[in-house]
Amino acid sequence: MKNARDGLTRRDALKIAAGALSLPALFTRSVAAASAAPAAAPRFFGKDELALLDELTETIIPTDGHSPGARAAKVAAYIDGHLAEAYLPVEADVQQRWREGLRRVDALSQEISGKAFLAASPEQRVAVLTRLSANETSEPKSADDKFWRELKGATIHAYYTSEIGIHQEMEYKGNVLQGEYAGEEPT
Repeated sequence: MKNARDGLTRRDALKIAAGALSLPALFTRSVAAASAAPAAAPRFFGKDELALLDELTETIIPTDGHSPGARAAKVAAYIDGHLAEAYLPVEADVQQRWREGLRRVDALSQEISGKAFLAASPEQRVAVLTRLSANETSEPKSADDKFWRELKGATIHAYYTSEIGIHQEMEYKGNVLQGEYAGEEPT
């Protein structure tokens, strides 16, 4: 039976309603499939470099009782993707700086513990980062100082702009309408 106003049949209306009701189920399945998908392959770093970066970022922002850490927020993958998109000669220098910085972290770990960073104990890893951050408050002078500042800055940026950083760590609930004015009344 046709609706005189818009030419829509009852059958068409039921099809539209059934389609609309199935959208949430489709969305839920696609989100579940996306979260179950394996981690993306490295885009800029090699597999071992990305594993080292992942461990460094997790050591900087570890999982704790309040929220997941950098690994869950996929901070290393974010940095890897950002570096993969570098295409200007200046950005190529940044890429080289990151690769060299990761090599120096492993060399420093060898110096401190006699082991590569990934083979070191959690305490030894913290000792490496403590040494890297020793000149953090002053202007960076050495390549290690500069890399530490870049690594820490990129880790913080990637984490606190991720869903985990914003919603779980910072507990951001979105803009909230205030029911009443909480400030002082004008005199």
